[in-house]
Amino acid sequence: MNRRRALKSVPPSPAPLSGPLLVSVVIPVKDDAAQLERCLVALRSQSIDPFEVIVVDNGSTDDTASVAQRFGARVVFEPSAGIGIASAAGYNAATGDILARLDADSIPVVDWVETVSSTFSVRDDVAAITGPAHFTDGPRWLRAPAALAYLGSYFALTGMALGHVPLFGSNLALRRHVWHSIRDEVHLHDALTHDDLDLSFHIGVRNSIRYIPALRAGISIRPLSDGRGALRWRRGIHTVVMHWPHDLPWLRIARRAVFRARVLVRSAA
Repeated sequence: MNRRRALKSVPPSPAPLSGPLLVSVVIPVKDDAAQLERCLVALRSQSIDPFEVIVVDNGSTDDTASVAQRFGARVVFEPSAGIGIASAAGYNAATGDILARLDADSIPVVDWVETVSSTFSVRDDVAAITGPAHFTDGPRWLRAPAALAYLGSYFALTGMALGHVPLFGSNLALRRHVWHSIRDEVHLHDALTHDDLDLSFHIGVRNSIRYIPALRAGISIRPLSDGRGALRWRRGIHTVVMHWPHDLPWLRIARRAVFRARVLVRSAA
């Protein structure tokens, strides 16, 4: 018997605190139809259906759009190049309570949407979440240590630069109202901006970002083999430096402490 609990029949209005939150899944894609199909197959097999799936076609010349439409996803066409711009177009088009982000090569585990919905339902204090990933291709003996080195270094180094947990773009989710509160601040049109890190900078002082171990997804090992490693490092360093000196980590930690103290005072009044 199929015991999946569908959310698609729920109208796109703010959900009551006692009910499930509506999850919009946003996937920015450029010329990655084969990987996208695997991602959409995984989303179709979720324990809870997402409220909507939005595929942002960022100028593809392959059949990305037709693959998305075949799986019932809503296609948004964004001609301006850039994964940050494409992601923002998807976030702006989404109507769910929660904006969940995957990449075309992401393969979410079967309870991924359910974990997103339940986490935000019980944690009113959390604005955004992220989680671990594992490699789904490449030599089997290399997958686990390579993922540990790749993601471990990302979370460790960017966490030190931020003073809090960073977001990982292939596996994250945030509240829609939080996106709307910072979308005019993010650096969408700087070609060197690392969009995940930039989003973390703008969310993390006034809001709480949490790492959720159960929020798991597979990704391709190609970041380690596509020859763009130097560019990724350059984008990361550029994004950190562009926020300094105002966002030096110890200054961010101090501002976070002040902000949280003010929230506690207001809630106690």
